[in-house]
Parts: sequence; structure tokens; C-alpha cells
Amino acid sequence: MRRFRTALVAGLLAAVAVLGAPGAAWAATICNRYCDARDPGLSPGDRQPVSASVWGRSVVLHFDDADAMGWASIANGNPGDQVWLDRSMNGGRTTADSRLGDTAIPTGQRSWRTLMYNVDDWANQGVGALRACGKAGDRPEVACTPWARTTWNAGNRATAAATALMMSYNRGTGLFDTTGWWNSANALTAVIDGIRVTGMPSYRYAIANTYDKNLGKNRGNFTNDYLDDTGWWGLAWVAAYDATGDSRYLNTARFDADFMNSYWDGTCGGGIWWSTARTYKAAIANSLFLQLNAALHNRVPGDTVYLQRARSTWTWIQNTGLVNSSGLVNDGISLSTCRNNGSTAWSYNQGVLIAGLTELNRATGDAALLTAARRTADAATTSSSLNVNGILREPCEPNCGADGPTFKGVFARGLVKLDLALPGRPYLPYLRRNADTAYAADRNPLDAYGLRWAGPLDSTDAARQQSATDLLNAAW
Repeated sequence: MRRFRTALVAGLLAAVAVLGAPGAAWAATICNRYCDARDPGLSPGDRQPVSASVWGRSVVLHFDDADAMGWASIANGNPGDQVWLDRSMNGGRTTADSRLGDTAIPTGQRSWRTLMYNVDDWANQGVGALRACGKAGDRPEVACTPWARTTWNAGNRATAAATALMMSYNRGTGLFDTTGWWNSANALTAVIDGIRVTGMPSYRYAIANTYDKNLGKNRGNFTNDYLDDTGWWGLAWVAAYDATGDSRYLNTARFDADFMNSYWDGTCGGGIWWSTARTYKAAIANSLFLQLNAALHNRVPGDTVYLQRARSTWTWIQNTGLVNSSGLVNDGISLSTCRNNGSTAWSYNQGVLIAGLTELNRATGDAALLTAARRTADAATTSSSLNVNGILREPCEPNCGADGPTFKGVFARGLVKLDLALPGRPYLPYLRRNADTAYAADRNPLDAYGLRWAGPLDSTDAARQQSATDLLNAAW
């Protein structure tokens, strides 16, 4: 080990001497395929995704995609102008390593570059990003490029979106920073679906880590005071079971379904309550209950209990008129009338019912269930309240708070479940049109997406990114 370190330091000193960089950071902090501070002259490629300017100088970020490393350059400058890299492990929200390779244009030159540094930290499951920064030697102003990354684990739209989502994954908490508890369940589901769809297994570690870190939180086994939250986590663990075959995930999903069932009663003829406070019977909680129980029946040999629950829930949804005359699902029922309350038809209410009916059709073979799912899917993909120029738009846009950004991804996830169960994939053109539009109009250089798929990009967070990841998985 000592010989390795001695040789490494000698190599770094030699590289710095070649570049003539008196201010360079010499310590190698991350080693993946190669260690930090590698000579850019050894890079097999040079992609330049982003740039910035300051006082006539051009600051450029360069990538060696093959080795997942990057470097910075400054051009059209003067001796003494500085250039360096910043590295982030959370999508640019904070800087983990600042002024990497800090160097200055030497006498007699007008351009210069740093050494190469790793984007990711593979040994610690760090999903990173770089930006290039520079300044004129006689001016205080600093210019930095946008954050960007190599194509490592981001070779296509779906894997790039999943990698951008994982930039928000907190290995310490097992949840996704910048979003909430139930949204994290959906984010994990999007990551798991991406593993299945794209075949890229890089983020499988998040499944067990999330489970182990959060199993005992709230009421335990991913239950809490909100029954829809419990349903989201139950479905996440069904997806985890499908991906891994680990029975503990299926057992937790069964626990969640049983917990939800304990809040089914005779008020308004059945249905589960939205929360343990028993004040509202919402479409989302009941559609999740339908989907979760149907999914469990399809995975638990010899089951009759989960199947009966799923059937009873669909009967209750029909009897209360939660699906309105146009085929859309409204938010819930009025306890005074035990009928559809006419509240907003959010996209996720459509998506979860579509997915639940598709799962129940798989369990029973009843073609009428797919007919009902198609009625809601057709209504949702053509409704002017949910679409503008053929692009899905949540009724709350552009201000959807903390919850709304998750909704459209849930719809895409449910719609593709139905689409795959039908001959000819009738909804694939709609999904791909939305994916193409979001990719072109609602994305930054890190492949992070905003709320409005038709653009322009507003801001990024894990909920917005989960929705985009779901969409890109669905349009695969």
C-alpha cells in the first residue's frame, strides 16, 4: 500500500509539472477506474456539454465518458486567469469538493486546463456531477457552467433520468431528499421499474437500504396514519419483490394491505378511509387498496382473501360513482350523499385505478375490467382538463406544492401497465409524445426535469424527477 501511495503521489506531481499548474489540488480523493488528477491527454474522448463566459474568457466543461471523468478549461484569457472544477454528490444542491484541480494560465499562454477528476464515487455509491468554473486573474467575478455529468449510467433517456433521480437519494436516511415520505415510495418504485425496463442494475442497492433504514419508522412496516401512504409503500415492496424475489418485501406488502383493510367499514357501504382519523373516503386510497390486493393475489399462491378484497373495492367504486360520466375519477365521495363529490380529477387518480383494474384482470381474466380501464385511460389522455396540445398537464400547474409533482408519473406508470396488457400498445404514441416533449422542453444538462412537461423548466426536485423517470420508463 505504501509503494502504491508513493507511486501515485509521484505520478500526480509529474502530471502537475507537465501542466505547469502551481495551484492544482494534488490529493487523489476518489479512485474509480482511475484516480482523481489524471492527465486529460490520456482521455479517449472529449465531449463538451456546457460552457460559461466571464470577461471574454470561455470556461468549458469536458468529459471523458468512457472513464467517467471530467476536466475544465479556460480559453481566450491571460496569464494568471484561474480555472477549476466543483464536484457535487447531490445534483448540485451543495458542493462536496470545491476548486478541484485549481490552476492558472501560465506565462506565455492564453488557455489552460485542469487535470481530470471522477464524477462519481463508486466505492461509496456516490452519484455525482461536475461543473467548470473560472475567473480573470485581475477580476473578482467567477463564472461556472451548469452542472453536468458523463454518460456513465446515463446512456439513454431512461437511465439518465434514473441517475438524476438517484442524485437525490440519501443513503443515510434511505429516502429521497427534497421530497416527502410517500413521494419517496414512488421514487423508489420508479427506480425499481427502471431496473426492470432498461436492464441497468446499478441502483439495486437502494431497495435493501431503504427497507432496512425505514422498516421501523412511523407505525412500522411502512404504515402510518394515512392509508394512501401505506398503499404507496405496499406497492413499492411488491415491485421490490418482483425485482429481487426476496420474500420479506412481499411479507411487508401483505402487512400493509392488512393494515389498510382494518380501516374498511360500512360507512357509505364500504371502502377504506383516507386516514386513521376516519374523516374522508378518497379515491386514491381505495384505488391503491384495489391495486395492492389484486397484485398480492397474483403473487401469493392459493390466495382468496386478497382477491375478494380487490373485487369488493371495485364494486364499491362503481356503486359510489367515483368514476364520473366522462370516465374520469374524481377525488373522493361526500359522506352526506355517499356519492362522487365532483372534486378535481387528478391524473394519479386515473393512473392508479387503471393499474388496479389491469392487475385485477390478470387475476380474473374478466375482460370487462380492461374495458373499464380503457374508458378511464381514453378519458384521461384526451381530457382538456388534463392535457394541453396532447401533453399531460396537472390541473394545479404551475403551482402544485409538494404533492402534485408526483402525480403525472403515477399516471404514466398506470397507463403503461394497461398498454402492455393490450394488443398493439395503443397508448404508446401518447406516452412517447409526452416523453419527447419533456426531453426537449423540460430538462437541464443533468437530465433533471421540472413540473411542466411542455416546458419551460421551472425547478427540479425528487418528485418532479420521479414523474419524469416514470414517463421515460413507460415510453421505453
